Amino acid sequence: MGQFDWTPEIYLERIRSQLPRYDELQDQAVAAIPFPPDRVLELGMGTGETTRRLIEAYPDAWVIGLDSSPDMVFRARKTYDDVQLARMEDPLPDGPWDLVISVLSINQLDDEKKRALFRRVRDHARSLVIGDLFEGSQLADLVEWSGGEITWQSGDLAVIRATY
Repeated sequence: MGQFDWTPEIYLERIRSQLPRYDELQDQAVAAIPFPPDRVLELGMGTGETTRRLIEAYPDAWVIGLDSSPDMVFRARKTYDDVQLARMEDPLPDGPWDLVISVLSINQLDDEKKRALFRRVRDHARSLVIGDLFEGSQLADLVEWSGGEITWQSGDLAVIRATY
C-alpha cells in the first residue's frame, strides 16, 4: 500500500511503525524554524501533525496548509481553518510567507519539480524548513537547490533549513 492509499485515520500509526523516529523528525523540524513566524505555508499538511506542533511552539502563527489528498484535507479542515486542496506543483498561495515548511512531502516530487518549487519558495518566503527521508544524493541535492543547511540528521532522516 503506497502512502497515497493511507487514510487519515491510520496515517500516524502507519508512519510511526515505518519511521520509528517520526516524532523526533517532527520535533526537529519545528526546532529548525529560524525565527517566530507570523505567516506560514505548510506543503503536504496531511493530518496536521506538523501544524499542531508548530502552533504549540508559535501560538500566534497563522498557517495555511496545502495537501493533494481530498481525505487529508477533509480531516485537517476539522481542526484548522485554512486548508486547501492543492499540489505542490501548482502555483503557491499569495505570499509573502515568513516560513514554508514541509515534513515528509517534498520527496514525492521529481527533481525538476523540486527545483521549480524551491525557486517559487525563494521568491515568496523568508525561510524554508524541510524534514524528510532522504536516499542517495537527495539530501545533498536539496541542500544545494534550497540554499539551505542540515540542522539535524539521523540515518536517512534529516531536516534542512534555509533563510532568504
